[in-house]
Amino acid sequence: MPWINQVSISEATGLLKAQLDQAMQRAGRVWHIVNIMSLNPHAMRDSLALYGTLMMGQSPLSRAQREMLATVVSFENQCHY
Repeated sequence: MPWINQVSISEATGLLKAQLDQAMQRAGRVWHIVNIMSLNPHAMRDSLALYGTLMMGQSPLSRAQREMLATVVSFENQCHY
């Protein structure tokens, strides 16, 4: 598995700290899929905004259907997060 450098929560400042603080408020922790973007907090911000729109925005699919699709795609791609 490749190693990707990450900024630790204790070292985060500015926009990155704000993003990580929001992640803690949402989930009670910072998931690896979020922290992997810590070297580029602008990409993290935009990625999380896109995720929010896709999963919770207006859609003909229910939230449950969207979660089910995400789960199936992750399984097919052998993602274990």
